[in-house]
Amino acid sequence: MSERVSNNHDIWALKPPNEDVVAQMVKTDNCPPFLAQCLASRGISSGSELSRFLEPSAHDFLDPYAILNMSQAVQRLQQAVRQKETIRVVTDYDVDGTTSSLILQSTLRLIGGGEISYHIPDRMKEGYGFSVAAAEKAKEDGVQLILTADIGVKDHAAVQRSFELGIDVLICDHHLPSGAEVPAHAIVLCPPQSGCTYPNKALAACGVSWKLASALLANHPKKDRVLNSLLKLVAIGTVADVVDLACAENRAIVQIGLEQLNAGGHTAGLQALLDVSGLEVGKIAASDLGFRVGPRINAAGRLASATSVIDLLQCREPTQAKRLAQELDRMNTRRREIQDRILKEAIVQVAEEAPSLVVVSGEESNGWHRGVTGIVAGRLRDHFGCPALVITVTEVGCVGSMRSTPSVHAVNLLESASDLLERFGGHPAAAGFSLEHSELSSLENRLKESLKTGASSQEKAPSQEADLRLDPEELTLDLVGELEALEPTGKGNEAVVIWLNPTEIQGLRMLKEKHLKGSISTSAGQVEVLWWNAAPLMDEILTFDQVELIGRLGINQWRGRQTLQFQVTALRPA
Repeated sequence: MSERVSNNHDIWALKPPNEDVVAQMVKTDNCPPFLAQCLASRGISSGSELSRFLEPSAHDFLDPYAILNMSQAVQRLQQAVRQKETIRVVTDYDVDGTTSSLILQSTLRLIGGGEISYHIPDRMKEGYGFSVAAAEKAKEDGVQLILTADIGVKDHAAVQRSFELGIDVLICDHHLPSGAEVPAHAIVLCPPQSGCTYPNKALAACGVSWKLASALLANHPKKDRVLNSLLKLVAIGTVADVVDLACAENRAIVQIGLEQLNAGGHTAGLQALLDVSGLEVGKIAASDLGFRVGPRINAAGRLASATSVIDLLQCREPTQAKRLAQELDRMNTRRREIQDRILKEAIVQVAEEAPSLVVVSGEESNGWHRGVTGIVAGRLRDHFGCPALVITVTEVGCVGSMRSTPSVHAVNLLESASDLLERFGGHPAAAGFSLEHSELSSLENRLKESLKTGASSQEKAPSQEADLRLDPEELTLDLVGELEALEPTGKGNEAVVIWLNPTEIQGLRMLKEKHLKGSISTSAGQVEVLWWNAAPLMDEILTFDQVELIGRLGINQWRGRQTLQFQVTALRPA
């Protein structure tokens, strides 16, 4: 969340809907006007396109064999099953990777696979990706087939080493950069790869893994029940990996996965995870997967070992599952404590009041854990309103994360200092990098010089963009109900953002010395106003007679009572 009061230099904008399309949806499809405006700004028009978006279903699932190399992958796995080959599933340590591991392991066991093991790289010891060391360890263990997910498509050296050792490799991935080649000597399932005509290029790796499971289970008597059950995991991984939810197939994956999660009857491990996440079966939304379940799974890979996630979600014994889930919850609490401490230390390092770039660093031996640098960089970007780099200094070098603003392309900015970096990569909003100790002092100056020349700049984008601009009187429970039709929301189909016209916040006070809480009076009653992590801004806000707000409208349920709640993400004086 933003931690600044916006000034007049910040650009607030309203997404421009096609008014003719809005009118058509209201008249022909009986669509409520505010919902029609939100749909139109997302590029949705009337008719079948409208119903498909609002009613995702299994009809949106595409033929798995439309993915390039699927037939070859199925044949190789069927051969491995027949010959009782030793198979190892190797995946990333994040939510997408761990859910992929569970999907693939359970599918292989269901179709009668022989010895099936798994490996998840240790973030601290091995780093990201499928490594040469992992390939060599597989050989030592007698593995004949390696099945990767969420890693592998960029790991050419490890695939080549596997080939040299006589181990076949099958890759389920989605990380291929534009124009890049997939590894030779591997069967690659990756919708973005050249020659693949599969329409959904935005599948998460857990989605690719589930499509492989769909093909493998095509003639299995328990196919439908198993695939629907696996969609619980696919939904969690899809939302947590922040892939496109405007895409019909991804919307169907999350929608049906949520239906399965809300139906109950879960394994002890999954139920324990939902319990420690504070979720009640029947009331789980897509946002809960991203903000409650996902961080707890990710905490294991950030601070310890992601194998604890596998242990939990494969657990069938309630008492043990509760213990494992509580440990995951403790790790997530510890992760928050670490990132909050690093954030405070990082802010102290920034001497300028309005910096154009933030570059901070700290010793790993002093608690600057590399597993949370990306989160801290995002908080710094929001706090100062500029690109931010957070660097962990280790015994052997420096490892960092960058989070950027809409007007600065993260990878392009790092490209301007490529001679100082050992490696870097990412996308316009976020990137990772590493460098030697000796280059650390030069990096900030080089990047600031690049910002001055504008080489990494993109077209100036609004700092805040809203779907609807409303008067306080238009905030109602009925409006919340109308906008729920857009679920599941996420990347590409963000939850509706409302720009609230000038109003007065009454009874503004601090909540737990971190957050701000107040209310807005309307003719229908009070609307609760909540702004997370904004307590330092209270004195400034109290000087404003009226304010404009940007945020999201929802319902706060407490002891059976429903209250309208507006969660603020930006504020400025009217």
